[in-house]
Amino acid sequence: MGLFGKKNKSVATETSEVTLEDGSTVIINATVDCIGDSCPRPQLMTKAALGKANSGDIIEVKIDNSTSMEAIPPMMPELQASHLATIRKDRHWQLLLRKN
Repeated sequence: MGLFGKKNKSVATETSEVTLEDGSTVIINATVDCIGDSCPRPQLMTKAALGKANSGDIIEVKIDNSTSMEAIPPMMPELQASHLATIRKDRHWQLLLRKN
């Protein structure tokens, strides 16, 4: 099995609401589950999700790989998106991104 063939994950589209540090709330339009994935898979999955997103959509990326977590926010200008927040959860990070 190749590097990218270990999982068959897709982008979930159930909506949920998250409160940011500044007290504002956003509604998540899609979730990318990258738990257990290592570079470059999380970056590629995030890029694909943002490519399909509409302007203003909020994408949640769940990630437990610190290298990928640090690599995704700097990609946002190239992908016409904004990094809203990185929230530390019990066993992963939750990155919240907005498609510009």
